[in-house]
Amino acid sequence: MSRTHEVLNQPSPLPDHDVYARDPALCEATEREGAAWASEELHSLGRLAGSAEAREWGRLANTYQPVLHTHDRYGNREDRIEYHPAYHELMRTAIGHGLAGHPWVDERPGAHVARAAGFVVWSQVDQGHGCPISMTYSVVPALRHEPELAERWIPALGSLEYDPRFVPYTEKPGVTCGMAMTEKQGGSDVRSNTTSARQEADGTWRLTGHKWFCSAPMCDAFLVLAQAPDGLTCFMAPRFLPGGERNSWEIQRLKDKMGDRSNASSEVEFEDAYAWSVGEFGRGVATIIEMVNHTRLDCCLGSIATMKAALAQALHHVSERTAFGRVLVDQPLMQQVLADLTVEVEAATQAAMRAARCHDPLLAGEHDIALRRLATPILKYWVCRRSPAFVAEALECLGGSGYVEESEMPRLFRQSPLNAIWEGSGNVICLDVLRAIKRTPESLEAFFAELDGASGADDRYDTAVKELRAVFDGAVDPDSFEANARHTVERMALLFEGAQVVRHSPPEIADAFCTSRIARHGGSTLGTLPSGCDFSRILERHPR
Repeated sequence: MSRTHEVLNQPSPLPDHDVYARDPALCEATEREGAAWASEELHSLGRLAGSAEAREWGRLANTYQPVLHTHDRYGNREDRIEYHPAYHELMRTAIGHGLAGHPWVDERPGAHVARAAGFVVWSQVDQGHGCPISMTYSVVPALRHEPELAERWIPALGSLEYDPRFVPYTEKPGVTCGMAMTEKQGGSDVRSNTTSARQEADGTWRLTGHKWFCSAPMCDAFLVLAQAPDGLTCFMAPRFLPGGERNSWEIQRLKDKMGDRSNASSEVEFEDAYAWSVGEFGRGVATIIEMVNHTRLDCCLGSIATMKAALAQALHHVSERTAFGRVLVDQPLMQQVLADLTVEVEAATQAAMRAARCHDPLLAGEHDIALRRLATPILKYWVCRRSPAFVAEALECLGGSGYVEESEMPRLFRQSPLNAIWEGSGNVICLDVLRAIKRTPESLEAFFAELDGASGADDRYDTAVKELRAVFDGAVDPDSFEANARHTVERMALLFEGAQVVRHSPPEIADAFCTSRIARHGGSTLGTLPSGCDFSRILERHPR
């Protein structure tokens, strides 16, 4: 071999490891929030998530993207989507480890907390398949409005068995659920939807319309918004009719997306499609929001998983590569960047797991139930918005090699903006926070009670809480709040994160967070922590 072909100063491949064990913040939060009993299962999932085999599943599922087959070889309409076998392995693992609808049929307190931790662990392998997993989990609260549908569907949604066959749901032990809400003329303004609903004599409904986005179109059923005589209403449309015939709707095309490539997103047309009504007539948004509140939490969890996967790659690279005579991780400026990334993902993890407890029916008290109405959207807004900048900074730690596909970093970067858009972009989320404050004032009371529970630990934090409280003193003027909503929601999210960090994180991380995020003594970009922060101790939080 020519000496010019000798490979020097390159890191080894990321070794197999237990993703959960290497994440003390997640381990501690899972135990603290009520799911200590799930440790063995999470370690098992963590070992699989950290294996070369699972990472290869993620790569293959994104390289060989879903293919739409509109017709069979004879010309019959079939609307079938073909996935690479690796995608089915990802789905089988997620469902088998209870990340879909299983917590709703699991009677152990903390099942939803354990599921949130597992979602963070497994989504580090691939984020795309998390879409149908999240919707299958989140549809259950909406279905409970209809006892007959709930009795028929929830046991199958909660199954641990993945069945990818394109057959009627009555023949499958486990099923998945998607949604079709947005239309091309309205986007997030779903009240402008034009899909219509007509009732039959037997009480079922027929839907006609064009949905601009139908997520995961190979699911067994979908929640759909349509205009009924009494107004916008939520419906459930199965892929197959109870008798086994295909429902009358067609997949027009798959979306060619920037990221999220392992997951199929589509445009569909309903033409007198069979459906059942879900919830009150004319209250479709209120019904669907019960699903959306859970998928918004998953947006946050998925963004955290993307950040953790990027940080793991960065830490491994800098620990084995030298420059200017020293290993990169030992150089002060690189430590600065990595420490700041560690603080960022630690705060997001602590806050998201606190919110996950608020969604656990067997653990959440009155305070938690009120708190989740605000905690969920503010974390969805902030954590998902931070993800692209975070992944870009982690990618830069690898330099040019991070820009090539084999590093996995480009896939993570393409994925990183998605969760800020899905289930309400930034402005929509901020308006939802305003709506929550106006309609459920108890949610704001619970939010400040949560912040007050961390008072006395850091003067900078206490001062910032007082300043935020002053914003809400007296009546909230909607126009004034809306104009400053992004700033206000950002401060709410940072203080919610701060409340968890100062109570539960190591002192060096709490100090760095309050200095750089609360008191804002630092730059606006990641990697600008004040020099007084203990970078080495912070980095000990992520063993390499």
